[in-house]
Amino acid sequence: MVTLEAQVTRSFNSSMEVHIDVWAEDIPSGTKKKTNSAFFTFVAVDQTGRPIDVPEAVPETEKEQELFDGALRRRQLRLILAKRMNPEDATELKTLFA
Repeated sequence: MVTLEAQVTRSFNSSMEVHIDVWAEDIPSGTKKKTNSAFFTFVAVDQTGRPIDVPEAVPETEKEQELFDGALRRRQLRLILAKRMNPEDATELKTLFA
């Protein structure tokens, strides 16, 4: 059996980052193993395909706060690689190298 566990790590204007863990379970033996983990970005759109605002994601635990903080750095890196952000404007990424 395969189980996906997902949680929204952070939301921005119309997009949200979702962290997904994939677990494989051998039912006869009862063993469960994490096989994959990934971050996905989704954009909320209306019925005409235009982006719409999403509610704010509020971290409640220390682990959620870590994922929340990292989401901004991952977003800035994605935007830089897509040439939609100037590297000099990536303030969160700069803190990693200061």
